[in-house]
Amino acid sequence: MSIASIQSDRLGANPFVVEGPIVSGSGIPGPNFALGAIAGGDRESEWVYCQLVLASQTTLQPGQWFQWTRDYVASLLTTAAAVVGQRCGVFSGAAQPPTLTGGPVGAITLAAGTYYIWLQRNGQAPSQVATATAALVVAETTATAGQASAPASATATTKAIANVNFAAANQTFTATTVNGSSLLTSLSGLNAGSGPFIGAAVAGTGIPGGATISGITYSPNGVIQSITLSASATANGTGITITATGVLEATLMRPFLSKVN
Repeated sequence: MSIASIQSDRLGANPFVVEGPIVSGSGIPGPNFALGAIAGGDRESEWVYCQLVLASQTTLQPGQWFQWTRDYVASLLTTAAAVVGQRCGVFSGAAQPPTLTGGPVGAITLAAGTYYIWLQRNGQAPSQVATATAALVVAETTATAGQASAPASATATTKAIANVNFAAANQTFTATTVNGSSLLTSLSGLNAGSGPFIGAAVAGTGIPGGATISGITYSPNGVIQSITLSASATANGTGITITATGVLEATLMRPFLSKVN
């Protein structure tokens, strides 16, 4: 018997909670849903409830790729560990109990243990991408855990990811910078559903090299109000063009690992 359910959702304001660590006898219930349960949201989105067993401390970020078995046991996706035929998707962010570090929808650092998480398999989602070409017609695994690639042509020995495409090789928008502040304000040319996303590398006049997006604030109706960077701006600027790379909008269509390239 199947049970239908729906949960409204908005990218960047994801209410799902990472559950755990589950310790026998601790009184913490887990799992709270049947493994493989599906939740739906807007933009054709679907999430799958999976178990995640971590052998060591691990940081999860929106856009990281996972694969899962037929028993819905998930693991970070890498070329070496990828299993052809297994389904895959991304961690699109989550709320979390106050005992866990990070968040609410940014990076989450988890100690070793057993957790239960929702992984997105359909709809628009952030995706960590090492390489992104203008064509964006190829998706494949990389050696970096949780990171995909979208090169112009397939890379030998990687695993192909079927049923996913990317909106653009990078994203540009304008913002106001203040010298010594890590906050970008007066934003224009962006959309909450299509990014930019936490973890993306950013570049522009007055933006230090290596800076990334560490936080995003939203209005109650989902409009991006401000962006927090990992480093402070080095100059004042108005209408500065900012380029974000490394975490792109992906359209997921129940992707799976289709073959060895």
